[in-house]
Amino acid sequence: MGVKWRKQGHVYAPGGERWWARSHAVLPTAEVVDNCIRVYFASLDEHRYGRIGYVELDATDPRRILYEAAEPILDIGPPGAFDDSGVNPSCLLRVGRRRYLYYTGWQRCERVPYMLFTGLATGDADGTVFTKYSPTPVLDRTPADSFSRAAPFVLAERGVFRMWYWSCESWSHEEGGIHYTGVIRYAESADGIHWTAADRPCLGPDRPDDYSVGRPCVIVDGGVYRMWYSIRSTSQAGYRIGYAESADRVTWTRKDREAGIHPAESGWDAEMICYPYVVDAGGRRYMFYNGNRRGATGFGYAVLDA
Repeated sequence: MGVKWRKQGHVYAPGGERWWARSHAVLPTAEVVDNCIRVYFASLDEHRYGRIGYVELDATDPRRILYEAAEPILDIGPPGAFDDSGVNPSCLLRVGRRRYLYYTGWQRCERVPYMLFTGLATGDADGTVFTKYSPTPVLDRTPADSFSRAAPFVLAERGVFRMWYWSCESWSHEEGGIHYTGVIRYAESADGIHWTAADRPCLGPDRPDDYSVGRPCVIVDGGVYRMWYSIRSTSQAGYRIGYAESADRVTWTRKDREAGIHPAESGWDAEMICYPYVVDAGGRRYMFYNGNRRGATGFGYAVLDA
């Protein structure tokens, strides 16, 4: 593909005055609404519980913020629920006149830091009010995915819902602490609610120092499926963004050298770049992404060079 993303700078981080948004704007999840781009994200309160809010940006100049939600549009679950410690947006899909917001529910744990599973919230035509479909995940534990199933991206094609999601394969104690091994898996559904996953991962770490790939975002150009995702490795302190291509949605070829975007030399996204979300608006292709400390500095965007 040989593309290059031109960074346009930092867009948003919460000011810290709202009760639910003391810090962070993590997992930017964008959709085009009329002549603006609405970007959902998760912010943390003083106890580091995450809730989902949004900002609306000028589609012709996404650096220009038109509106900022005063209250979250999705709250954490009750004590003991799979999302009692946080909810993060992951994908927004329009199904008829409804919006399907797939989100990651967090639950803090004792022997590992957390468990992550996928929930679904449905929204009205306006997209500012969402209701959780169920108090339980739509992607829960299975024998093949026994630790976490989260950060999904969903496309609807010819009556079939197609999902790519992050799966934690294991936790291990390494020098410096405990960390996970993660892959991207593929699943299908007839209704967007009940899912059947493929037998094996469709994308995983393939270099000695990589230990996880996750938060996929998929765009279809003709017969080519293009995926941007986050990479974790032992050789680098933070995330970087990878890129892969597929013709059949299941078998992917990593082409990370063609991702076309890298950390900056200084500033809010110099330590790492992660959690990309790609959207087309006004004849341009934009990538929204997080920078340092996994969204602590908020999100910015880049535009694809023609």
